[in-house]
Amino acid sequence: MWRVLARRVSRGAAGSPGLVRPRRALGAGVGAGAGPARRGPVWGGPAPRPLLPPPAWPRLVPRRCCSLPAHQKVALPALSPTMQMGTIARWEKKEGDKINEGDLIAEVETDKATVGFESMEECYLAKILVPEGTRDVPIGAVICITVEKPEYIDAFKNYTLDSAAAAAPAASVPPPPAAAPSPPPQPSPQAPGSSYPPHMQITLPALSPTMTMGTVQRWEKKVGEKLNEGDLLAEIETDKATIGFEVQEEGYLAKILVSEGTRDVPLGTPLCIIVEKEADIPAFADYQAAAVTDMKAPAPPPPPPPPQVTATPAAAPAPAQPAAAPAPAAPSAGPPRKGGRVMVSPLAKKLAAEKGIDLTQVKGTGPDGRITKKDVESFVPSKAAPAAAPEAVPAVAAAPEGTFTDIPISNIRRVIAQRLMQSKQTIPHYYLSIDVNMGKVLVLRKELNQEVSENIKLSVNDFIIKASALACLKVPEANSSWMDTVIRQNHVVDVSVAVSTPAGLITPIVFNAHIKGLAAISKDVAALAARAREGKLQPHEFQGGTFTISNLGMYGIKNFSAIINPPQACILAVGSSKEILVPADNEKGFDVASVMSVTLSCDHRVVDGAVGAQWLAEFKNFLEKPVTMLL
Repeated sequence: MWRVLARRVSRGAAGSPGLVRPRRALGAGVGAGAGPARRGPVWGGPAPRPLLPPPAWPRLVPRRCCSLPAHQKVALPALSPTMQMGTIARWEKKEGDKINEGDLIAEVETDKATVGFESMEECYLAKILVPEGTRDVPIGAVICITVEKPEYIDAFKNYTLDSAAAAAPAASVPPPPAAAPSPPPQPSPQAPGSSYPPHMQITLPALSPTMTMGTVQRWEKKVGEKLNEGDLLAEIETDKATIGFEVQEEGYLAKILVSEGTRDVPLGTPLCIIVEKEADIPAFADYQAAAVTDMKAPAPPPPPPPPQVTATPAAAPAPAQPAAAPAPAAPSAGPPRKGGRVMVSPLAKKLAAEKGIDLTQVKGTGPDGRITKKDVESFVPSKAAPAAAPEAVPAVAAAPEGTFTDIPISNIRRVIAQRLMQSKQTIPHYYLSIDVNMGKVLVLRKELNQEVSENIKLSVNDFIIKASALACLKVPEANSSWMDTVIRQNHVVDVSVAVSTPAGLITPIVFNAHIKGLAAISKDVAALAARAREGKLQPHEFQGGTFTISNLGMYGIKNFSAIINPPQACILAVGSSKEILVPADNEKGFDVASVMSVTLSCDHRVVDGAVGAQWLAEFKNFLEKPVTMLL
């Protein structure tokens, strides 16, 4: 039998009838037309073939609904518990590079710090979809494409998220392939018009957690200048301080959309346009962003004031009823005003305040009548007074200067007001006071200042910061924060030190004060206070902190109660030291001691009265026995 079978197989190879398995037998069972159940192959058939799987059998090969090879879309993950969006600070890999497990793909700037984003598997970087410097990328946004094999990389050379979105419906529904040409409108996101060269809109970022709008104080670069990575582009006044806004990548400044001095600019508003090529700059001479146009919409009302100036020379005396002599001053004050507000640069305003000059009397020569530093320096008030003197009584001429001055509220002052009111209205404050003998601290300070270098001069405040930090370690309940749902007990002590600046109160932070020496604390406080008064603090230098100290002792204040800085639970108010008589075991029966009064403000939701008293006892012990701070 096997010989017959072999013969028939050989015939089948030569084209003769032979062994074949009909296709019907693949899925057929016993049924009508199937014949009786048999074992083995089915014999016979018109087109005999060898006993091998017929080529017509279906092959189980996966098919894709699109023409792209197998790939993975990498989305931006949440790299911190509070992160909602991030900035791609730098790509560590380039397109085409191989990525091993654990390799750093990119550095992502979160709301807390700049964090490395690592790969979880081996792959190749096929396409970068979000370029370096892109800000406010939401969590879950696709930032790059990875593939398993290097030969797949070329297929993603022109890949974009828009083309992928357009390809998806084309694959699922056959008729819409004609809609595939829709990707060409892709350049539209670049600008209101498609005729502009490739460019990037720089929007106002959130430079502090509580910032909702900002003021463009000064542009450090001019249109046409080259920008290098890390260059200072502009100075932005936030709700906390004036912060330098740096460039994230190289390019050229093609257009400034928000002029200097513009107040209350909402977050996300386009500030300027940057291009890669210098030759593209002229194309943006008349460029205007929709968001900026809407923001400047209220600006047209200012033009009406000029007609009022020409038509109301007699109406000007109305606010100054004592005499009609001020009428000539009204035209000179007209140019600097814009929308009822004197247009003046921050430096000129500061200089005028120092010299006691009324800005309404100064005529501005800057853009749109803005008062500049030169205008203030060249202003001579004595010449204006004699001009009015011959026509009016000299004593009356001084009256029109006004009985009060309205000072515009800065963003910093507005936020200070909001936070202080929120603190007093929502936090149940209570206060504990104690006197501390500072005799041993003063002696030790004098000895140490003789030992340390001339560049370092220890202050009493340095000892207070160190003693506070160590007391927080002893009583961690005072080093806690109210977080609405939990009480967060901090394991490190970051002491916020209140510093008074011309713009308002700010609290730079001495980080890890519990492990720093007195010299290091002294250096940090001096540097932070100097930068705070210059408005050059970075956000991370004043945001946060676990405990706050406010010292008014240098002003002779004996004691006071400070307002808690939420979400912190305590703030220490330090008064001045004074010499008093205290009982002593000597011939006189008394001694003279230098005693300092301090008051601890506590949040009763976090710190109970007994806990606050315990903290003050530890604080007093460290200062009255300063050697224990070395243990």
